[in-house]
Amino acid sequence: MSDKFIINGNRELSGEIEVRGSKNAAGPCLAAALLTTEPVIIDNLPLIADIKATIEVLESMGVKTEWLSERKLKLQAIEVHPESINLEKVSKTRMSVALFGSLLGRVKEFKISSPGGDVIGLRPITVQLKALEKIGAHIEREGDVYHIWRDELKGKEIILGEFSPTATQALMLAAVLAKGKTVIKGAAAELSVQDTSKMLVSMGANLRWKDSHTVEIEGVEALHGCEHSVEPDNLEAGTFIVIGALTPGRVVVKNINFEYLDMFLHKLEEMGVNFDRNPSTGSGQDQITVFYSPFLKPLKVQALPHPGFPTDLLPIIMPLLTRAQGKSLIHDPLYENRLGYVQELRKMGGDLEIVDPHRAFIFGPKVLEGTSVNSLDVRAGAVLIVAGLMAEGKTVINDVFHIDRGYERIEERLQKLGADIKRISA
Repeated sequence: MSDKFIINGNRELSGEIEVRGSKNAAGPCLAAALLTTEPVIIDNLPLIADIKATIEVLESMGVKTEWLSERKLKLQAIEVHPESINLEKVSKTRMSVALFGSLLGRVKEFKISSPGGDVIGLRPITVQLKALEKIGAHIEREGDVYHIWRDELKGKEIILGEFSPTATQALMLAAVLAKGKTVIKGAAAELSVQDTSKMLVSMGANLRWKDSHTVEIEGVEALHGCEHSVEPDNLEAGTFIVIGALTPGRVVVKNINFEYLDMFLHKLEEMGVNFDRNPSTGSGQDQITVFYSPFLKPLKVQALPHPGFPTDLLPIIMPLLTRAQGKSLIHDPLYENRLGYVQELRKMGGDLEIVDPHRAFIFGPKVLEGTSVNSLDVRAGAVLIVAGLMAEGKTVINDVFHIDRGYERIEERLQKLGADIKRISA
């Protein structure tokens, strides 16, 4: 049995909420600690299930860890014992794909289980594996376990078959210690990838972005320790911005990196969401003030690689679109099972139609009513929190462990804004 959230909706929300570190950046940054025997200090880690699982995987291989403060972790991989890896923990999180790259850079042979993550469609790691094979990895699959070994990694020009953040990160982690020059064309440029590359450079990697989707890496003999602070999570920021627009009151979302929210905010402006950008005035923290926006326009929006509209924020705007005056269309060309949350919004009174596995119409305006719904993955769960906060009556969200994978103690943080939300333990 999983915990539940109980939400009594349509309450005024007001106050400040701070964005935590990026989940999708923190995992690969932790994996990068395997590439040196020197201490690595990573700050601004989100305290969520996926990150805790990744740390436990590293510890299972002999990596020494020490918490220096609530979100600052010191890691040192003097010795790495891949034969002791916790395969169960690896299979719990998608970000363990990064370990394929960092282990390949550190040791000559290892076995690792298939990565886990959200069930939002076919998510093979073919692109990741083919890229690693091109620089010298040998890979055999034995059931749900991959046997990976190498003699020497050699740099090469590689064109990725898709703009995959995990493939880009895994290849970067492997290539920084390879012999010669690696050129990655078709590299993903999302926040998580950029943050991983920043950390590798601070460790002594010879890595540079030639253009927005091309990375050049000249292999070095060794990397050294570093201190790195994980970038704020643009996906969490987007979630809180939408919450601020849908509920009476005024919400200030702090610790934002606007660079990775440009298209998202552009589309919100197009819809009629009211907000003010508040760039840093010396505090070192950009923030945004969001005002209640009850009168919204319909929208057509498609998920695209950065700098396009983020695929993980496409579900989050669905509750906004149920309030818009007219017909909206959303299109996610990547994941064919991403739209599972549509049925849950229908239970709440939303008028939505799935056109095909990648597209849905939303007809508005509709008033959502609280009921019992199921969290199907991280973002679907966030959608239901947003919908529950704006709905009339009581909403019960089941299986909130999905939400815990991506949002740190979200109910406690929303309570500080005045939300009537509580966790019921199973």
